[in-house]
Formats: sequence, structure tokens, C-alpha cells
Amino acid sequence: MITTSVLFLLALGFCAAALLAVAAVFLRVEEDPMLARIEEALLGANCGGCGYPGCAGAAQAVLAGKAGADVCVAGGPEITARVAAVLGLEALLAEPQLAFHDCFGGPRARERYFYEGAPDCRAQALLGGGAKNCEVGCLGFGTCVRACPFDAMVMGPRGTPVILEGKCRACGVCAQVCPRGVLSVVSPAARILHLNQEDECLAPCRQACPAQINIPQYIEQALKGDYAGAVCTLKERNPLILSIGRVCPAPCEGSCRRGAVDAPVGINMIKRFLADWEMAHGRVCTPIAPETGKKVAVVGGGPAGLSCAYYLRRLGHSPTIFEWQPELGGQLRYGIPEYRLPKRILDWEIEGVTSAIGVAVRTGLKLGSDFTLDSLRAEGFEAFFLGMGAWLNWSLDIPGEDARGVWQGTEFLTEWALGRNPPVGRNVIVVGGGNTAIDAARTTRRTGARVTIMYRRTEKEMPANAVEIHAAREEGVEFLFLAGPTRVIADEAGHAAELEYIEMELGEPDASGRRSPRPKAGSETRLPCDMLIPAIGQYPDTCYIEEQSPACELTRRKTVAVNPDTMQTAVPDVFAAGDLVSGPSLVVSAIGGGRRAARSIHYHLLQGEIPVPATLLRKPMPHALFTDLEGVGHIPRVEIPELCAAERVCDFREVEHTVGEAQLRHEAARCLRCGSTCYDADDPARPGLLSREEFEQARAAGRVAS
Repeated sequence: MITTSVLFLLALGFCAAALLAVAAVFLRVEEDPMLARIEEALLGANCGGCGYPGCAGAAQAVLAGKAGADVCVAGGPEITARVAAVLGLEALLAEPQLAFHDCFGGPRARERYFYEGAPDCRAQALLGGGAKNCEVGCLGFGTCVRACPFDAMVMGPRGTPVILEGKCRACGVCAQVCPRGVLSVVSPAARILHLNQEDECLAPCRQACPAQINIPQYIEQALKGDYAGAVCTLKERNPLILSIGRVCPAPCEGSCRRGAVDAPVGINMIKRFLADWEMAHGRVCTPIAPETGKKVAVVGGGPAGLSCAYYLRRLGHSPTIFEWQPELGGQLRYGIPEYRLPKRILDWEIEGVTSAIGVAVRTGLKLGSDFTLDSLRAEGFEAFFLGMGAWLNWSLDIPGEDARGVWQGTEFLTEWALGRNPPVGRNVIVVGGGNTAIDAARTTRRTGARVTIMYRRTEKEMPANAVEIHAAREEGVEFLFLAGPTRVIADEAGHAAELEYIEMELGEPDASGRRSPRPKAGSETRLPCDMLIPAIGQYPDTCYIEEQSPACELTRRKTVAVNPDTMQTAVPDVFAAGDLVSGPSLVVSAIGGGRRAARSIHYHLLQGEIPVPATLLRKPMPHALFTDLEGVGHIPRVEIPELCAAERVCDFREVEHTVGEAQLRHEAARCLRCGSTCYDADDPARPGLLSREEFEQARAAGRVAS
């Protein structure tokens, strides 16, 4: 019986072997030798970071065309080059990517309810979006940390993830598991292209900044002593930080939550410290994306044009700036006096935008007379940016305005900046209430003249920066409010001798929200005036646009009409920003517009269509504007050191100076690290705050406010 069974099993085995032999002949599977070579080129870690089942799965995906040569996120550029070589391709150097988040919500945000479920962000998000009252911030359960296949994230002391840059391979797993979209994998170019959105964790200061600078991040970096990192953060949104640190009225500070308790954080003074640090220690490295071969003409070398050209270059394009003046800078050079922005500083900054990163410049050329958009198209330019500013002045439209000794505001400042120094009279009257009027008044005051600013409303309605008005008054500039010029009276030689004006009274508010001035009959008065500088507003010269590119639409204010989200004109390859679009406005607004235009030009050139986020932030989010700040006490703000008034009027030395490192730490430590609904309460042990003894010494020296 046993023998029979053994024989049967042997026979069955022989039959099976025979069948397998036949099957091997007809069903033979040959492995593609390319697959083995690709798998051999891969790292062999089988980490799963690529999203495929091990290196064998990744190799199959590459062979099938479902993944590229850069499939191995753990291996980096070296492995990419090896896989590309197997495929017969050339591996071009791409921008490095890194996981990123800037939300420090976590435990700081208030709880809507107490959650006792699974300690997982995704589970909590399913319950009404999570227990936190902030709908967009980090939930703080560390799901991303546990999901990271490279141990490149840890939970930090604030209860939010900290990315370990040396380990991060930009695989994107953390971003995939985050239910709030707080984490992302970005390159330097992606950060430049990003626009603030309503579903992000944005502090009030970031929402108010026209350039969309990540203010809390660079203040945090400055507090930690990472000055180079802070400069990089600033330059993702603003290439002119030396200038902006000196001339910006800081609208961000007007939205600072700290201001609801004592005084806003000195955001601009921190920016100025960082900018001066870079100038003293050498330029911080500027990453530039791979070349695209696309040529872009930037017409106008002011803040908007410089910003647009800078970001186009960083995105890999080849911009050329066309400027009609002998040097770049626009109103920064020709409209802002030396005592506010020294030209040597401006020159260094502009060099960082042009020759330092490879932006071509052609000066002394004017659109319409020296070149046209069509002639530039013939040269191979594929897109155009218009940023010529607003250089024409509104006239007073009064008798005698053509007398000698009458200078328009921007014309006078431009002549002075060019070193031509027009003769200044003994009795100067500047008409207007904006920053141009203040700059003209303070400039002429430095020549020893008696200077009066005449304004038809009250000081409360003056659009000039309050600090500039205060500085002018300290320097001896006189103010005459509720007065409107009616006639310039010239002497026998045709030179201005007197200015006749009429008293005004305020009526109902006009379209700007300010009360309209009305003349008082019979109140005419004369003042000695051998130099009159009207500075009542500017507007752009658009005649060359109407002649050379009539398809570009103009507004009723004679500014260029654009899509406010993309800065694109009615002509698809023409974009515009700055004062040419807005009329006279802030320098930082022109810089922000230049970056948005560069973003749109980038997409226009490479994709044909310009994506606009559905949740684009266009106005401050109401839920972020609360002013009830529990646990925040009074910490005095650092005072900016400056020359005394008696010294200022003697020459054109820079008036304001940069704070020292101790004052920087003190001011940076006042920042509350705000998110959209959360903030840090005061911590007496926070690094950077001066000790009581240090603070009293600083206050005695006039470096901090009382």
C-alpha cells in the first residue's frame, strides 16, 4: 500500500514538472534589462517616500512613464542624475524644495470644546473642523510628524511641528496628511509666486502689508540672531529693504495688535536693522531658478520696475530695464531727499537688483521717442511691464503761476537730486499737504530759507506722514492751515514777490472722506514769497501709451487700467503697476505691485493663463482684528535715534539712524507672534527683552520711549 502511494506521488510530481516545463516555453516572461538598470541606479532604501512600493515599484513607474528621473526623494540630485543617465536624459539642476509652515497656533489658539478622541489632526478635523477657534491654523497633534518617513519633523516647544532642514527630502507626505493645509512643500520660486489667501494663518500685520511680507517670520528670525535668514524672508517679497526701511510709513504697524495695548512693534526699524546688517556684512545669497530663455522688457526703473525685474530674474527669466533718466531709482532717487535716503545706500541696493543677479539696464531711453513696444517685440521681447510712475504735477491754476521762482514739487526735487541746485529764495511757500510738500519744505529749509507750508485744510486732514510733519515743524518749517492760494504777484523783473491767499473753512466731506474747504469771502491776504513750490499732487504721463499702445485702457484719472489681481492690461502681453496704475502712492505698494506683475508675466510666458486663487486675500479678515488681548502688558517701544533739529538744518546728513543690536532684540521680543486668531502673551523671561537696568539706561540715553 505504501509502495503504491509513493509511486503515485512520484508520477504526479513528474506530470507537474512536465506541465511546468511546457508552460515555461510558451509563457516565458522576459524582464526588461532597463528596469534592472533603473532599480540599480536608485538608492535602494525602500523608504516609500516616493509613494511607490519600494525601489522596484519606483523603477517600474519610471519605466512606464508615470514618474520622472527625480522619483527618488531620498536620494536627491545625485540619484536623479544616475536615473536620467540610464534613460539617456540630461538632469538639469532644479531649485531645492523644502517642507514649510509658519503657523504657531497649536495650544495657543483657544478651545471651542474639549476633545478626548484619538490624538490625530485628521480625526479632530472631522469634528466640526477641530476644537480650536481658529479655522485655518495648526491643530497641534503631530500627525505630520508621525507620517514623515525621514524623521525630518519633531514637535516643537510651542506644540507645533518643527522641520529639520538637513533631513527633509520634500516628499510631501506631511502636506498630504495635514487636514488644514498648513504644511506645504515649496521652492524659492514657489514662495515668490505665492499670494496671500483668506484660508491661511495670517497675522494682521501681514494682511496690511502691501508687499505681503511675512513679518512675524522675519522678526522671529531676527530675535534668534538669524539675520541672513531674516533678510531672505524679506526679499521673498521686497528687494528694496534698505530704502523701505527708511521711507515706508509702515501701514503694517497700524494693524499691529500690540498697538491696542501700548505701541505697535517697530516693524520698520527691525527691517532697517536687517537691511543695514546685510550692507555691512555682504549680500545674502539670492537663489535663481533655472533659465527659461524668455526676454521681458521692463519700462521704468523706479520701485515697481525694479521689483518686477528682480522677481522675473529670480524666476529664471531675462528682464531688461529701460529708463529715461540717467540712473535707476525713480522717485526713490529723484523725489526723496538725501537726508531721508542717502544716494550711496540707494546705489548699493539697486546694484543688488541689477548686476548682482544679472538684470540688464538701458538708461537715457524713453518710450515713444527712443523705442516702442513693437520695436522691442522685434528684438525678441515676449512680455512687457510698464512702471513709469506719476511725474506730471497738477497746477494751482491761478494767475501769475508762470512767474520765475515758481517750481512744481517733483521738478524742484528732481533738479536738486541731479545736483543742479535751483536757486532758493529767502521766503519760500510750499502749497500742499502730502509727502512731496514736506520733502520740498525740509529741503529748502536746509538752505537757510524761511519756509511756510500752506494747506487748505487742517493738519488733521494732511495726507503726509505724521512723523514727517512733526520733523518739519521741529526744523522750523511754519504751517498755515485753512488757506488757499489765489494769485502770484511778480515784481518788475517777472519774479515772484508775493503770494495772495484766501482763508478757508471746512464744509461737508468730499469723495475722499475729508471735509471740503470753502473760501471765506473778503479774507484775501498777502505773504512775502520769492519762491513758490506747488505740490498738490501728481499724475502719470500716458500720452505715449495712448499713441503707442492705444489698446491699453485708461481710467478716468488718466492711469492705466489693469486687472487688480494680475496687473494685466487689456493687451495680453502688457502688464503695469506702481503709480502709473494707482496714482501717487506708497513705495511699498509699488514694490508689491511689481512682484504681482512678475508672477503674472511668469505664468503668461510659461502657461498662457494666469492662475488666481479662489480665496485670494483682498481685504483684512474681520475675525483677525480683535483688540482684547489677555495677558499682554506694557513694554515700552524703542525710540529711533536721530539727529537733533539744530543739527539737521545745517546739511543733508541722514536724520534717522539704525538701532543697535540690544534695542533690536528688545523690539523684536515685543512681537506677539500673532496668527489670525492667536498670539503669545507676554513672557518676562522671553529672550531679547532688556533687563530693567538695561532698559533704564536705554531710556536715559533716549533710545526707548518713556
